[in-house]
Amino acid sequence: MSIPNIITLGRIMLVPIIVWAIVSSQMEVAFAVFLIAGISDAVDGFLAKRFNMTSELGALLDPLADKALLVSIYLALGIWGDIPRWIVILVVSRDIMIVAAVIVSWLFDKPVEMKPSKVSKLNTAAQVSYAALVLAALAFGFKPAPYDIILMGLVTVFTLSSVSLYLVEWLRHMSTIEAK
Repeated sequence: MSIPNIITLGRIMLVPIIVWAIVSSQMEVAFAVFLIAGISDAVDGFLAKRFNMTSELGALLDPLADKALLVSIYLALGIWGDIPRWIVILVVSRDIMIVAAVIVSWLFDKPVEMKPSKVSKLNTAAQVSYAALVLAALAFGFKPAPYDIILMGLVTVFTLSSVSLYLVEWLRHMSTIEAK
């Protein structure tokens, strides 16, 4: 197992710690661990690309780690009322739809190549930025306005754009299935 994959597995193991910290109102810990997870994401990506350590396992684990981290944080913050529940539903629903589309593709023996688009990367950046801002505001006791509203808007636009693009591509990919 490569070093980037070990780092990615470590990031996955940080998820329950962050969730515990949020539900225990240990926001400084949640924010610090979230920063560590973010830095580890950058480090594993750098190592994989720079030293040609990319792998199929890494290509599956890295987005899984990102989704586990973001979905867990959004759910925890939404349940505790620290972010609007509608944005939690939007973010989580997008990921559920993408996973469902991948599963359906496999079931029809038409696997989809999962390659993130630029909009998807912007979406992830907006989601991470919004989560980091909310965690920082809770940890250090400041009002995030108006930046929280701006980032919520960006998360909304990029999430809807991203899921729409994935849906169009998926439908195009699946349209070659013959009716029996």
